[in-house]
Amino acid sequence: ITPGELLCLGSSLAFSGLFYYLYRRKARVVARIQEAPKLQVDDDLPALVSAAEGRCLPYVALEGIVLPAQAALTSHYHEGLQGVIQKLLLNEHRLIWNSLTRSW
Repeated sequence: ITPGELLCLGSSLAFSGLFYYLYRRKARVVARIQEAPKLQVDDDLPALVSAAEGRCLPYVALEGIVLPAQAALTSHYHEGLQGVIQKLLLNEHRLIWNSLTRSW
């Protein structure tokens, strides 16, 4: 076995281990999402969130009727199909000027 073959074998094993680790980590997240409790959007939901640790419910599925703020979006491709856009929350991180790369 030549040193080049050993290098290729070692790097192949290292990449395989890395990708398997990433796969297992994402598989655990998917399993947690699939096992998430299903809650109804009703008057009891704010009390349930307030009683939770940190006032946060990790990985829950909310079921209920959604009303659009203005008008519902209609599909151009499927007649009778409507949807709404979720309100987005944007968190901006503090930008620091990097003089070496001359970028924020």
